[in-house]
Amino acid sequence: MTHDSKTWDVLVLGAGAAGLMAAITAAKRGHSVLVLERANKVGKKILMSGGGRCNFTNMYATAENYLSQNRHFCKSAMSQYTVWDFIDLVNQYDIPYHEKELGQLFCDRSSKDIVNMLLDECADQGVSIRMTCETSTVDFGDVHQVDTNQGSFKARHLIVATGGLSIPKMGGSGFGYQLAEQLSLKVWPKRAGLVPLVFSDQYKLLFASLAGVSVEVTATAGKQSFTHKMLFTHRGLSGPVVLQISSYWDLGDPLTIDLMPHVVVKEVLIRAKKEQANQSLLLWLSGHWPKQLAQAWLAFHYPEWAQMQLQQLSHGDCEQLAQSINQWQLKPAATEGYRTAEVTLGGVDTDALSSKTMAVKSQPNVYFIGEVVDVTGHLGGFNFQWAWSSGFAAGNAIP
Repeated sequence: MTHDSKTWDVLVLGAGAAGLMAAITAAKRGHSVLVLERANKVGKKILMSGGGRCNFTNMYATAENYLSQNRHFCKSAMSQYTVWDFIDLVNQYDIPYHEKELGQLFCDRSSKDIVNMLLDECADQGVSIRMTCETSTVDFGDVHQVDTNQGSFKARHLIVATGGLSIPKMGGSGFGYQLAEQLSLKVWPKRAGLVPLVFSDQYKLLFASLAGVSVEVTATAGKQSFTHKMLFTHRGLSGPVVLQISSYWDLGDPLTIDLMPHVVVKEVLIRAKKEQANQSLLLWLSGHWPKQLAQAWLAFHYPEWAQMQLQQLSHGDCEQLAQSINQWQLKPAATEGYRTAEVTLGGVDTDALSSKTMAVKSQPNVYFIGEVVDVTGHLGGFNFQWAWSSGFAAGNAIP
């Protein structure tokens, strides 16, 4: 076992988005910084995100895009280091990017551009990084001691950027929550967020038969609604709208899907009945959906109407059909869990932390940042922005 006799100014646990940003920011302030990463390379989640293109921020990020027990907590860090601050950094490195939709910024080439930028910044500032370095215990004090499989390290300030439980094969772990509990901090219950939904009821076969088909819908859980593309899968439902609503859906709750979000089906159907009386219901549905969905959905719900013309539908039939299209009630069995979840909901209670510095109020030389904290963004670059902002706030606060 090697023992690092040097006492570092700052030790960062985790070389993901938040950890690297904190390390760079602290080093720019003249501190000696060591980053310990348990995986075999830095920024694994950055590399895989956005289909390998990394949706690195969102131009419209505000506190409204985050779930937390305290919706205001994220505001201070996000005002200290804004979306535009990160975009400036990306521009300094001449990394080409584009807006995909709704303010989502993606790399033109590859996520590697973002990781390489962060590594170049670390190198320029003299940040040391150790890979495949698994932390076993942390002894908190005026000087913290961190024991790892590569020896023991001491530091005056410790930044916990260990991420959450999502995508364990990318390095997700619960170690940060354990450290919070060691400091007697409250940790809110954790669950998978931004994750596909699975079904075990009669819809399972219908969804499997439609795997790969995508349609724009409005999904509603509780008081929250999103409109975007829904994707049918072999196990259930996915796509941006389902990932978004999954963070608001609780096990056992119903999910309401509007399969024609821009159409008041009852009115349009009654009008079509008059104007296109001989048109088949199947053909009418195919005008609004992919034909495969129209056929399968009709055969599943109303097989007796599969060959019907619009003129054969009664007023009551139109009402019934409209209800089942505009307010399709589903009961998911579960989410796919942490294996495919993009984020972990819940985590370290924000009441225990300073919103300005991310420091633990009861132990001010320890900081929690990024996904381990109870701040979870919507889909679309918001979680990366929280990583950059919270990392900056902690790195910048170290005296």
